[in-house]
Amino acid sequence: MRLGTILLVAWLVVGAFAGSQRHYYTASKDDCAGAGTIAATILAGPLNYFGANPKVNCHFPQPSK
Repeated sequence: MRLGTILLVAWLVVGAFAGSQRHYYTASKDDCAGAGTIAATILAGPLNYFGANPKVNCHFPQPSK
């Protein structure tokens, strides 16, 4: 159990570091696509360094007129 927790935390830290290298935290993306891309990058962890480049596109429906 303890080893699994350590591996999970290390996985997420590597993903967060990849997000910082891609300057996702300093760019002003205040939409769901920016937040989703950051979350996907963190969850991808070390896979970011093996070619994974997760991008999220969000399209909300417009209200009817």
